[in-house]
Amino acid sequence: MGAGGWSSSGAASDWPAIIAHADMDAFYASVEQLDNPELRDKAVIVGGSSRRGVVTSASYQARAYGVRAAMPTAQAHKLCPHAVFVHGRMHRYSEISRRIRAVFESFTPIVEPLSLDEAFLDLTGTQRLFGSPLETGRALKREVYRETGLVVSVGIAPVKMAAKILSDMSKPDGLLVLGPGMVRQFLQPLPVERLWGVGRVTLARLNEAGIRTIGDLARADPALLAGRFGSLGAHLAQLAQGRDARSVVADWQRKSYGEENTFEHDLTPDAQTLRNALIAHGEALARRLRADQVRARTITLKLKLARPLGGGRYPLITRSWSLKGATDDGAEITRAALRLLAQAGGEEKIRLAGVQVHNLERAQSAQMGLFGADRAAANKHARLNQALDQVTRRFGEKSITRGLARAEKAGPSQRSK
Repeated sequence: MGAGGWSSSGAASDWPAIIAHADMDAFYASVEQLDNPELRDKAVIVGGSSRRGVVTSASYQARAYGVRAAMPTAQAHKLCPHAVFVHGRMHRYSEISRRIRAVFESFTPIVEPLSLDEAFLDLTGTQRLFGSPLETGRALKREVYRETGLVVSVGIAPVKMAAKILSDMSKPDGLLVLGPGMVRQFLQPLPVERLWGVGRVTLARLNEAGIRTIGDLARADPALLAGRFGSLGAHLAQLAQGRDARSVVADWQRKSYGEENTFEHDLTPDAQTLRNALIAHGEALARRLRADQVRARTITLKLKLARPLGGGRYPLITRSWSLKGATDDGAEITRAALRLLAQAGGEEKIRLAGVQVHNLERAQSAQMGLFGADRAAANKHARLNQALDQVTRRFGEKSITRGLARAEKAGPSQRSK
């Protein structure tokens, strides 16, 4: 278990804030190795097996051959033909994720999850319980391993951006702590693409302007940045100077949930396979909402057309529908998604379909119908959903479906924001 830092942690009172970013190492692949001893020390790749499948997670044994997340499965096969390919078990990953989240919340109530396997934690003021930031990071890693048998990499800094960079740099199974007053010095030599908000297009434009490191960006003329990048330029300059005012927000209202899949063959808008995928996504989203005890009011349909635009890009269509009342019922989410599919129109073939739910409410705060018939129907749906959840928890997501709906996926596709 590695640990290190660029400066002494010092007294916690010297820190304006103590923010940790915790990121599980090769999470999906590590869970597969944990559950199946025969896979330990082997190259394991989790992802879809179709010709359009993508790698969702790769063990470090597979990464040694150049396999990376989001890589086409066909390419991963070529790089590491001896790897064990696993489709993935989202219900199992969600179960482990809940246990990890409980560990995080035993250290602080202010936890901002970014996905199933990573989160920010605001540790400000916890020094009386756990000691210095370095000691707290070590304790956090120990507790995650004790509870799950998995390792987590942790970065701790006074600002969110630096904490996330540190956790990335500490992988695998590492811990890095950056003390106050050292953030800008730490950032200076790093490539500019380390900053949030610097994607492929922005990176190319920054490089054209002679900006290749975060230090270059920090020293750049503000007028030049504003002229080339508008408000984004000013924002990136602030980050480059080590100023990140964003706090850790433990707010369930920030979340959205999504499920999507890329089809092995392009589908027409009226294809039953497409409808089945949307039904499967609606049921999966409903299970996740019920597990988190929230309901969604808005449903969004995402369709990626099969017409290539070049550079691996395809046209994207989104449509949204807001319900009169929030729901955690898969049938209701599915009806809205299918209605949006009909409204989207068009005859072009589709390569990807997804459903997202947002505009969330706590389940206990959602209003019940005023009339007896409404309450009776709601209770009936609740009992049915409870029974479905019990079956899937025991036998897995594929053990029971509504009708014949099953979605062929390019890989596990849960999304939470």
